[in-house]
Amino acid sequence: MWRDAGESADSYYQVRPECTDVPKTRFKIKAGKTLSARKWHSAFSPDGFLDIGKTLGRIQRGGIHPSIRGEVWEFLLGCYDPRSAFDVREQIRSHRRVQYARWKEECRGMFPIVGSGRFITAPVITEDGQPIQEPLVLLETNQEKGLASSSNGNMDANGNAIDASGINQSSINASSSEMVKELTSRGPLDKKVIQWMLTLHQIGLDVVRTDRTLVFYEKQENLSKLWDILAVYAWIDTDVGYCQGMSDLCSPMIILLDDEADAFWCFERLMRRLRGNFRCTESSVGVETQLGNLAAITQVIDPKLHQHLDALGGGDYLFAFRMLMVLFRREFSFCDSLYLWEMMWALEYDPDLFEMYEEADANSEKTEGSKGRTKSIRHYGKFERENKKNGATNSEAPLPISVFLVASVLKDKSSKLLTEARGLDDVVKILNDMTGNLDAKKACSGAMKLHKKYLKKAKKT
Repeated sequence: MWRDAGESADSYYQVRPECTDVPKTRFKIKAGKTLSARKWHSAFSPDGFLDIGKTLGRIQRGGIHPSIRGEVWEFLLGCYDPRSAFDVREQIRSHRRVQYARWKEECRGMFPIVGSGRFITAPVITEDGQPIQEPLVLLETNQEKGLASSSNGNMDANGNAIDASGINQSSINASSSEMVKELTSRGPLDKKVIQWMLTLHQIGLDVVRTDRTLVFYEKQENLSKLWDILAVYAWIDTDVGYCQGMSDLCSPMIILLDDEADAFWCFERLMRRLRGNFRCTESSVGVETQLGNLAAITQVIDPKLHQHLDALGGGDYLFAFRMLMVLFRREFSFCDSLYLWEMMWALEYDPDLFEMYEEADANSEKTEGSKGRTKSIRHYGKFERENKKNGATNSEAPLPISVFLVASVLKDKSSKLLTEARGLDDVVKILNDMTGNLDAKKACSGAMKLHKKYLKKAKKT
């Protein structure tokens, strides 16, 4: 439903009344600029082919109206090919829902808490696969907001912790332990199963800390939905599994898409872009590659700042780790981070995204009627067009816009960092002070300017 032009979008993502220090959104729903439901639906032909070029331009100018955000994101993230018909996409959606249900049932067979509407916050298994007899109940507290998350400090008549929804976590963890005992009684657990089960309580701990200022997560069913999706993803992506930060990336999908399977696939597509950041070895974390790229960009566009940061011991740019890992979720209000994401994805949109994902997945069903359709340069996002113009090929893996966004933020704070930062603690403090005060649209336009400048300078050198 279209609301008054200029109205704040915060009303779509209600904040708990006691959370008074949550930053307000700067995103405004603007008639003629924001992609409205009417404009979105009119961009489809009678058969369902989407004019993605027209849509990208509007998103770049004014974001997406919250009422249609979820369905538009599915296209931006490559879940569906805009050059496919309605009936083809419905077949794909049905197939994916069945696939997710299968994976979820597989996980439920190993650990029946999955899909039960509950979740765990304490370990139920040791590293060698033995059940923990009396799992500890971890009472997590959100220190920043002073809000209890998994227990709220409440106790039942027996002194056991009860979470915000009145669920007794002690009984959940105890019953989980019984399940594990039953599983191990059948013989030693497979290594893959042990590894997966070791992540489940960590997912639970992160779930109760994620977006807890939102009214949406006062409901136990929404918390457990987030836990289920992350648990299933950890099972199917054996290379990466689950890492802290993934709950921040998955949370908006659950809020925007009613169907759990649809939310899962949206998250899975986002992870295809970002999973390299989470891939760890004994000596490094994947995001370090992007931090190295950030250092190279800053060195080219602001050598004085790079030199200063390097002299302070920040030449590895680890202070920007969080911005890249969770795509600015901490630096912007909830609504503004969604606005930033959709502008980023529209700017770097590649019309071949769906086909690339389809080909990469050996088990996927080929989509009829999408390949070989003509596409013009306007079907690419503005950022991606710049890469094409400068001869970037898929084999060269052009740098993502997120790296230029961080570079843009650093450039914006350059004079403050040069004059006030006397150590890395000062750098972190200056960057933390930006929380809630950044303008998403300004950050994106700044990133585009730096990208252009960087490509020119990089060409010369």
